[in-house]
Amino acid sequence: SCASKSESADQFQHQNAACYRAFRMPPKDGQANQGQLFLKGRVMRKFDTKVQYLKYKILREVARYAMEDRLLDCYTEIPGIIVKGPESTMRCCIYKERAIVSERIKLAMGGDKSNPNVIEVIDIACDECPVSGYNVVHDLCRGCIAHRCEDVCAKNAITFDENQKAVINKENCVECGRCASVCPYGAITNRKRPCERACKVNAIHMGKDKCAEIDNNKCISCGACVYQCPFGAVIDKSFILDVINLMKKSRNNECKLYAVVAPSISSQFSYARLGQVITGIKQLGFHTVVEAALGADMVAYAEAAELAEKKFLTSSCCPAFVDYIHKQFPDMVEHISHNLSPMAAIAKYIKETDENAKIVFIGPCTAKKMEFQKESVRPYVDSVITFEELQALFDGCGVDITTLEEGILDNASYYGRIFARSGGLADAVSQAISEQGIENFNYNPISCDGIEACRAALLRASKNVLPNNFIEGMACSGGCIGGAGCLTHGVKDKNEVDKYGREAFEKTISSAIGFMK
Repeated sequence: SCASKSESADQFQHQNAACYRAFRMPPKDGQANQGQLFLKGRVMRKFDTKVQYLKYKILREVARYAMEDRLLDCYTEIPGIIVKGPESTMRCCIYKERAIVSERIKLAMGGDKSNPNVIEVIDIACDECPVSGYNVVHDLCRGCIAHRCEDVCAKNAITFDENQKAVINKENCVECGRCASVCPYGAITNRKRPCERACKVNAIHMGKDKCAEIDNNKCISCGACVYQCPFGAVIDKSFILDVINLMKKSRNNECKLYAVVAPSISSQFSYARLGQVITGIKQLGFHTVVEAALGADMVAYAEAAELAEKKFLTSSCCPAFVDYIHKQFPDMVEHISHNLSPMAAIAKYIKETDENAKIVFIGPCTAKKMEFQKESVRPYVDSVITFEELQALFDGCGVDITTLEEGILDNASYYGRIFARSGGLADAVSQAISEQGIENFNYNPISCDGIEACRAALLRASKNVLPNNFIEGMACSGGCIGGAGCLTHGVKDKNEVDKYGREAFEKTISSAIGFMK
């Protein structure tokens, strides 16, 4: 059952913190504790930053109010729960802090319905970053007499003050960077906002009001900007209310609610055991938990056959990568695998098998929130939440997973599970080629780790100079284990993914999907 109405957020959080027989330290006055856990003198964190922890607290409260059928009270009560006052701790005053919380509540409840993108900017929260562009670091500028910066500037944007130090006129500057390249002291630097720096597809720019704006024609919803924004002004919409409605229907036997979990779940919820997480998902109201890795087995098997037939292919598993091809390399669209992603493939199979099924994907990916709304996927996947949102559901519904018995999650093979890391798909397709006995085909894959590597491979392929015949594209660095919706974003050990894969009962792709034939 949900936490009682009278419990404060911090009390409720403390009550559910017996993670690994640990306890959560109460925050000091005016400080958030970032969801820290303390065990035998070691600090374990559920979240990396205070921004991420704030996002979680709002999702948790929205989930709690939704379970108690009190959504109408969200805007009047939650801001006061999150920002207690009387003094501000993050912004100029508690009134601005509470106003930003209200905007965050909107995003937690689905966001702007008129905006098709799942990534949005909270304007009121985006006001602290300096203006991006080329600037002179006056301590480094020596006021030299060569004035090379002035000579190369075609727009007359550089002048000099009374100390002969360079000044850049932003009205004239076109950000060409020539001045920076010729300065002998390196005194001219290109300062970018964190969100702009994080966006490798140049989808974020500064609007007229100096707030960040997202170009939906370029954005691939990878979520890199969401995690990198130090003020939490860029955030992904949540479909947690839709999932809660499905949970309620499942509890009332109106449907069978399936959770399709990404294989990267093995690197999440480090304070509990995976089997306890599986049991916790079922306690929320899910009927069955299925590995998306089983869908990965299906996709690897099918993509191997498609590749052998077409001789050249790009993968269809990462929705951000697929979207990137559509938006930046339209001539390459014909080479995208015609297979559904692992999420959609296993969901399609479940719905064809159980007509009463409703399906929620749980993973690290914000781009999946865009994918499930596509016409080709919408019939199979009913909603998507991230691992961050799953944690909020656990705590908002009073489910302490550390106290639970361990459930079983064993549907897929080793090869399906290693889709979670860069290179895993390429290895799986190689295995599928071998298992299908495909002969006289020289398999030569390239695994692209991050969108910049994807761009380089696609550029070469578009010019017919890529020696490889299969492009595995992963928009996030490291693969899915580096997704924006992860609980923590430290460097992930790919060997841990392989270790989890080796624990699979099924050792070959054929044995994993054999019952489907």
